[in-house]
Amino acid sequence: MWALFKKEITGFFGSLTGYIVIAAFLMANALFMWLLPGNVFESGYAAIDPLFMNAPFIYLLLIPAITMRAFAEEKKAGTIESLLTKPLSDLKIVLAKYFAGFTVVVLSLLPTLVYVLSIYQLASPKGDIDLGGIWGSYLGLLLLGSVYVAVGIFTSTLTENQIIALVYSVVLCLFLTWGLDMVSKFNSVKVIDLVILNLGISEHYNSISRGVVDSRDVLYFLSANILFLFAANLMLQKRKW
Repeated sequence: MWALFKKEITGFFGSLTGYIVIAAFLMANALFMWLLPGNVFESGYAAIDPLFMNAPFIYLLLIPAITMRAFAEEKKAGTIESLLTKPLSDLKIVLAKYFAGFTVVVLSLLPTLVYVLSIYQLASPKGDIDLGGIWGSYLGLLLLGSVYVAVGIFTSTLTENQIIALVYSVVLCLFLTWGLDMVSKFNSVKVIDLVILNLGISEHYNSISRGVVDSRDVLYFLSANILFLFAANLMLQKRKW
């Protein structure tokens, strides 16, 4: 499993693709943070809210781009059969690719800590920022990213075309994050509205981003990860039936 994990990471950063994806994420967030309308200078207070408000939208495109090749490329290249015959269970193969994708997400977030340091220095008085809320928001973003990776791994098992895998992943992540919120607004039964709302990612991400880490929100993200990784595992096993 470790060998496959290293192979995935090496493959991602062995070409310009990996660096371009991370650079695109950082550049897009920098624009929202410092230049575009609604940036930190216009807000009037020391916070990095633009990062946590816009990063989910950016990840909606970038994470599927990271995961689309996970299994789709293996299928197209004809190496999926040899991969499945290795002394690894299907689940370990799925997990190796999942953790490789999630590692890339973590690496993309690490440079944004410079934003925290910058806001810390710019605050008046110096250091007058809500660090608890910031770390909660980072946790929320990591959990959201983990679900997007799991969804991307699952959709990559559905096809051998990377672009189709990317589209599937974007649509599914979009529906889970904001689509269910919209659906909940059309129902007239309040209890059903609440259930649908809580099935969506946005409700739980927003909750954690307020700096309050509720075990129910963490459990939701863990459950969503398990669900999609289990589904990916089933799709691999289906090839043997």
